[in-house]
Amino acid sequence: MRASILILLLFISGLLNSQNKTIAAGEKLVFTASYNMSGILTDLAEVTMQTSEVKTSKATLMQLKCTAVTYSKWDSFFKIRDLYESYVSPNYLTPYLYKRDIDEGGYYKFMQYNFNQKTNTVHSLMRKKNSKGEFWEEKKTLTIGSNTRDLVTTLYQIRNLDIGKAKVNDTSQFTILFDNKEFTINVKMLGKETISTALGRKECFKLGISLPKNNELGKNTDFILWLTADANKIPVYGKFKIPVGNGELKIKSATGLMHKI
Repeated sequence: MRASILILLLFISGLLNSQNKTIAAGEKLVFTASYNMSGILTDLAEVTMQTSEVKTSKATLMQLKCTAVTYSKWDSFFKIRDLYESYVSPNYLTPYLYKRDIDEGGYYKFMQYNFNQKTNTVHSLMRKKNSKGEFWEEKKTLTIGSNTRDLVTTLYQIRNLDIGKAKVNDTSQFTILFDNKEFTINVKMLGKETISTALGRKECFKLGISLPKNNELGKNTDFILWLTADANKIPVYGKFKIPVGNGELKIKSATGLMHKI
């Protein structure tokens, strides 16, 4: 499960600043995350992606928030309580603050990035817990590429791309910042496909995602994502394959969308 959620957040990254014409404050997408256990695809967790408006003394930002929570009957097996969030400009989804707070089967980690867009630097804070239950912190200042983004921001940014102009087999490379390291991944346009979802039958863009061979999930890692081929570009279905198994992510509900469906 940890790997499936990570892949969902990893697959899109490093996108150019394009004007936001897709994401509205108040949007909420809910998914079911399933994993293949002993040959049976089993629903294990709920993944929620939601946005909200946040006013500060200097600006109005948009909070992009992703959570993953195992269903209660699986908590004794492998309890997950994950939070990923990014605070961005509403117009261009430019990130200013990113937080990752994960608790997965007793493994705890907190990451925070403060972005400085003018200098292409990030002030990073990592907090972990050792075997004795004691916390320790590490602070760093990182230099990043001008198009490098955090996981959550890039997950939303792809929905602003004009994907309809891409041809089958067109491939792009994108860059993300994860655990204080920049990673380059490949995103390939596989074509269009109409599938049945909880939102009805939807024509979708089908994207293939491949991670670098030296990624922490292993070289045999891939992900296929279906985005609705409309103005919202809702991620409605995903299939992942990793060295230790495979699974799916399916949309349950979508509310507060910028465009009517």
